[in-house]
Amino acid sequence: MKLRTAFLIAFTGLAMAIAGCLPVLAATRHVVLLYDERVELPGLSLLDTELVNTLRSNSSEPIEIYREAMDLSRFGSNAYKALLRDFLRAKYADRKIDVAVAVMAPAFDFLLTDGELIFPGTPIVFCGLDRMQLGTRSLPSNAYGILIKREFAPTVDLALRIHPDTKRFVVVAGTSEFDKGLLAQAKDQFRSYESRVSFSYLSELPMKQVLARVSQLPPGDIVLFLTTFQDGAGQPFIPHEVVERVSSAASVPVYGFLDQYLGRGIVGGSLYSFTALGSDTANMVLRLLKGEAPSQKLSEDFSNKIIFDWRQMQRWGISESRLPPNSEIQFREKPVWEQYSWQIMLVSAIVFAQAGLISILLHEHRRRRLAEVQARERMAELAHINRFSTAGELTASIAHEINQPLGSILTNAETARAILTSPHPDLDELNDIVDDILQDDRRASEVIRRMRSLLRKAPFEPKNIDLNDLVRETIEFLSALAVARKVELADLITPDPLPIVGDRIQLQQVILNLVVNAIDAMSDTSGENRVISLRTSRIDDFAELSILDRGPGIPVDRLKDVFEPFFTTKAEGMGMGLSIARTIVEAHNGQISAVNEPGAGAVFRIKLPISRDAAAPAQPALG
Repeated sequence: MKLRTAFLIAFTGLAMAIAGCLPVLAATRHVVLLYDERVELPGLSLLDTELVNTLRSNSSEPIEIYREAMDLSRFGSNAYKALLRDFLRAKYADRKIDVAVAVMAPAFDFLLTDGELIFPGTPIVFCGLDRMQLGTRSLPSNAYGILIKREFAPTVDLALRIHPDTKRFVVVAGTSEFDKGLLAQAKDQFRSYESRVSFSYLSELPMKQVLARVSQLPPGDIVLFLTTFQDGAGQPFIPHEVVERVSSAASVPVYGFLDQYLGRGIVGGSLYSFTALGSDTANMVLRLLKGEAPSQKLSEDFSNKIIFDWRQMQRWGISESRLPPNSEIQFREKPVWEQYSWQIMLVSAIVFAQAGLISILLHEHRRRRLAEVQARERMAELAHINRFSTAGELTASIAHEINQPLGSILTNAETARAILTSPHPDLDELNDIVDDILQDDRRASEVIRRMRSLLRKAPFEPKNIDLNDLVRETIEFLSALAVARKVELADLITPDPLPIVGDRIQLQQVILNLVVNAIDAMSDTSGENRVISLRTSRIDDFAELSILDRGPGIPVDRLKDVFEPFFTTKAEGMGMGLSIARTIVEAHNGQISAVNEPGAGAVFRIKLPISRDAAAPAQPALG
């Protein structure tokens, strides 16, 4: 029991020691921002953004900010203000507010009247008032303010410097209480210029008439825009929207006094900055949150800048040389090179790189095409030589095939002479002999024609042909060689036509090469098995020719090489026959393959596309 008590005491002491070392959590401070208008209005939006950012970035304590927009330009009755007072009092009844900020004079007047009821004992910071607006107001001890200094004369000086021929200033303003107060200040400052130029005021007219007036102003006039929360007909407006409409309609340049109008149509001016006002107001609030009383209850802010819109300068032909030396120019349109320098350099680099690459590719393409043409020419020469080689192998059978009709012709001619020497020649028999001579002559001529066709070097001539007819003609051409080499040529030709588009001579050379190779492959095959089968068929959209021999076949490890150049199994062969055959078949958009048939020899298959519209092959074949 004593041990447990001692442990609890030690643990409690340790916890207290740790707690003593930790920093005390800072209490959250609460600030209310009370705006006389909607916060989304451009000037108030700029002020609000800077005020809030400065508070949060420069405070060592967490700050919770509340915004209240009174919207007095649209709802300004006393009854509304009474209801708003009661609403805010109820809303913040259980919340300790550390500082209340009143933005613009109407909001400050509201807090002067009802601030103690809504935020009892809370310091008040006001901004957006000038000394004239502050007037003789009696400030409570807990009220502090940032006064602004509204000066209209500097903008008039600028306009006269830029437009020395100006004869009149046309001032556009509104009829709300704020508009009227601002216009009164402007008129007071304009009096010193009335000996040099005249002033005309458009403040009591409906907006439609204001726009009509400014659209018809003569050269020598300048428009000065103040504020317009309400026009002469009592219609509410937003000033920055009005300045856009006035600037768009105006026939002469428009100048202003607020930086929020820049970029909305004014040429420029000596412009007051709401951003600077927001920063100064936030710094005063921060001092109060730290418990430090400001060094003075009222601080006057003058942060005007001479700023111009480059686009409006171009619109009205205003030279930059006319501007004061310390002028700031916004919205300047940089040259294309300055705006997109890195993009231009990147695109240029890409273009040059592509141009270089394209040049290299074109050069390589040209070299490749030249190499292809040269290779095709060499292959064509080899194909031609291959036909001569094949013809050489066929010489004996061709000589035999020609000798047969020649021998018959000689025999018939001798018989005809003998008949003619008889006293009574048999004319009918002579007619039969002449017919036999003519038939034998045609047989010999056909043999010679086929040989000349095989040996001639002709250009690639694709035509519509029937693969079956081509195979039959080739078998007939090889029949003498087959008889001489004691080989049977078995044709298994489909009865259906197989229309293809191709060069008859080149395709015939392929078949001749394959059949002659098959005959050579069966040199050691027994007599009854010396059979070469030529089969045609249609498979889908292809015509297929299979040439099967009964030789020993192709070594399995060499099957993939049979169509490669210079591959041969013959001691005296060049190894180009099958390579040429593949080149010719592929030039006809076809395929050629070789396999070993189980129980037989090798089988070569040629597949050529069936002709649909008698179109020529896409690639040229060999001449």
